[in-house]
Formats: sequence, structure tokens, C-alpha cells
Amino acid sequence: MTTAERSRPPNGFNLVPPPGWDVIPLRTGTKEAMDHIVRKAVAQLPAGFPKDDIPKARLKLTQEMKKVVRRARAKGGMTLYLPTERLHGVALPVSIVASEPIDVPRVRPSSGPEAILAALASVTPGAETRTLDDTAALRSERELPADAAQGVDVAHRRVEYFVPVPDSSPDQYLAFSFSALIAPGSDPAFYDILVELFDAVMGTFRWSYA
Repeated sequence: MTTAERSRPPNGFNLVPPPGWDVIPLRTGTKEAMDHIVRKAVAQLPAGFPKDDIPKARLKLTQEMKKVVRRARAKGGMTLYLPTERLHGVALPVSIVASEPIDVPRVRPSSGPEAILAALASVTPGAETRTLDDTAALRSERELPADAAQGVDVAHRRVEYFVPVPDSSPDQYLAFSFSALIAPGSDPAFYDILVELFDAVMGTFRWSYA
């Protein structure tokens, strides 16, 4: 990074998803990305899959993806990352949502992101500081039980990163949320591995100044 880049805020970021994942932009190009994923999924159906059932499978997948996209947008999402290929025959019940920058008032007029992260860490169970591309970020992890009243249909593991945008004025922050649905009776170690996968993805995070 050059000195000039350090004096101005980045205009974006880069994140490398795992092999077999697809990226769905949530501002523009959403439909095109979804259509591409649906076509690829249909092309991967087993050879013996009944041809008459293909339209139903395509419709069901499209409806499920629209549901996931709506939820991501409702959280301020700007980019959605989804696994679209099976891993050792298993469909991973996970997603990553990158949310658009939000403005957060400073704790004190003279304070910076460090004070904000410290304040959030003090009220966020399991929070810890991580470094992403030379930027201090806050990571938290929790397990949310199913609660229909709160709109949580299935229990899931959630990991979030809260990242201040360098040199932004007013102070802006990005949020990255990882969610893994927990099947009843499943092995907790499986979800530990999925969390490790997300942490590895966040390790590829880089600011973009292009």
C-alpha cells in the first residue's frame, strides 16, 4: 500500500470465497448471478433425474435463493456468498453476507475506531479483536436457538466481523456475517470446521483502492 492510499479511504474490498462457492451481488446484477447459479445446479443434476421434474427443481431452487437474497438485503447486505457445489456429497447449509458501510458515532469526539471496538467488545459476549489487512476488527461468535417469534426458524451458528473503514469520515464500518444452520442431533465438531472455514475466508480480506 502506498502512502497516498493510506491517506484516503478504500473504495471497496476483496474477499476470496472457497472453491465451489458463488458470489451474488445484492445491488446490481442479482438476477443474472442467480440465473447462472440455477443453470449450473440444473446441469449438475444426476443423469437419471426425471426430465419432467427439472422445471420443478429449477423453480424450487429459484424460490429458495430469492428467500436467502431477501433476508440478506433486509440486513443491509451488499454481497452474498453461497456454496453452490456439494462438499464430499454434502450440501453445506451456510452463507456469508457482507453488509454495506454503516456510520457509527464516536464514543467521544476525539476517539477513533479503537474506542468503538472496545465499547462493542465490552457488551458483546465472546468478542475478540482480529486484524484484517492491517485493520483491527471485532470478531464475535454465538449460537442462536430456533425461535419462531423472533423469525429464527432453525438453530444456527453465527460468526460476525465488524471492520472499520480506514480513513473514513464520518467513521464507517463493514459487517461480515457467517451463518450455519444446525441440524438436530448433528456433530458440533462439523460446525467448528465450518467456522474455521469462514475465519480462513476472512483471512483473505484485502482493501481495494482501485
